[in-house]
Amino acid sequence: MGKKEGFLTPKAISNRIKAKGLQKLRWYCQMCQKQCRDENGFKCHMMSESHQRQLLLVGENPGRYLSYFSDEFLSGFMDLLRRQFGTRRVHCNVVYNEYIKDRHHFHMNSTKWVTLTGLVKWLGREGMCKVDETEKGWFLQYIERDPETLARQSAADKKSKMERDDTDRERRLMEKMVERGAASGKDEEEVTYTELQREDEGEKIVFKLGGGKTEKGEEKAERGESVGADSVVLPPAVVDVDHRERTEKRAKKESRKRTALDDIIEMEEKKKAKAGRREDWLCKRIVVKVMHKKLGERHYKKKGVVHGIEDRFTGIIKMIDTGDTLKVDQAHLETVIPAVGKTVVIVNGAYRGTKAILKSLDIEHYCVSVKLNEGPCHGRVLDGIAYEDVCKVSE
Repeated sequence: MGKKEGFLTPKAISNRIKAKGLQKLRWYCQMCQKQCRDENGFKCHMMSESHQRQLLLVGENPGRYLSYFSDEFLSGFMDLLRRQFGTRRVHCNVVYNEYIKDRHHFHMNSTKWVTLTGLVKWLGREGMCKVDETEKGWFLQYIERDPETLARQSAADKKSKMERDDTDRERRLMEKMVERGAASGKDEEEVTYTELQREDEGEKIVFKLGGGKTEKGEEKAERGESVGADSVVLPPAVVDVDHRERTEKRAKKESRKRTALDDIIEMEEKKKAKAGRREDWLCKRIVVKVMHKKLGERHYKKKGVVHGIEDRFTGIIKMIDTGDTLKVDQAHLETVIPAVGKTVVIVNGAYRGTKAILKSLDIEHYCVSVKLNEGPCHGRVLDGIAYEDVCKVSE
């Protein structure tokens, strides 16, 4: 009986099943896009005429092919990281294993990155991901830069913040009402009422309701004469109580406490001052502090001047102490607050880019008070500006 050949033979079916699975990556030829099953098959492919022709084509311009393979690999890797893991912190091997499950993926041995660790470090330097090394290996966290996603996330954050603000405002108003009620109750408890007492039973005080002088009425009262129908004689204790009540009312009117309406007006003014905020806050010629530990102790927590900005979020920093030039994402930078009386620039909010004079610091609430020294609002004093919204200006 002859040897069976055909598409439905067990051997052919077995070969197709093996071909569908993921084979050894080292036996894959990216130029020819051919996967070999073993070392012998890969060696035969390397000696084949088709591979030699493809090798000659690549040899004419190797940089173009290397750049194409690297871009395609990076695009697929980042798309998988963004879609499947989002902004969650994940191990780099988990992402890579998910990426290579696709049989037709672009292999790393055909890119400019030799190892996965090298790719992860490159992503961290370029500011595309937040990377950190632990005992378990390298971890990735995708940095969202899509305008639509950022706008959608900003709208959701704004809505939740408005709900929190309304809840906090109602809670604060209720607390203040309770405090006022407790204070008024305490004042009532402290008031003590006594009987009206007269030191001298024979003493009389005269109030004249009509024109004329009260001294004459007092003289008549002292002589025991009638003071007339237009005069009233009151005990001295009654006069003292009436005078004290008028004095207390006048003092309370002068020292009127803040009402809930005053608090709402102040909150609305602060809300206007925070309008126009943006995700990027870097400006040229400002002094910032580098807070990225991976740059080494030489630059960690050191100050530098922003000389340029790339892609809105990346700053070209020239260090003050060493003179080195670094490219750092704004997430790894902090603003610098100078001494009182120095010049600062507002880096975020409605007055972004406006220079001002630092008037005072509120250490307890992490905010400052500044006085604008340029623009249409020159001379205006702004209170409650957060630390991260103002920065020192390079001299």
